Amino acid sequence: MYLIPIQVECHAGYRADEMPRRFVWNDQSIEVADIIDRWYQIESKPEWPRADYFKVRGHDGHDYLLKHDLEDDQWYLGKQWR
Repeated sequence: MYLIPIQVECHAGYRADEMPRRFVWNDQSIEVADIIDRWYQIESKPEWPRADYFKVRGHDGHDYLLKHDLEDDQWYLGKQWR
């Protein structure tokens, strides 16, 4: 798996950038229809910085893995090597 930097628009709850609502990939805006799963990388290591992960379903019917790196406040799209 490799990570592609993306822009994400979030719903901010009691924490900033709590849940992704829409993201831009390949110049296409993809709205998040559903958050299927969510998990956290709590312990910070150089190879695995603190992060929130979201498995989401887009309105386009595809599932995506989004990572929010909390150390540098950057969002990524996880892609499988083909």
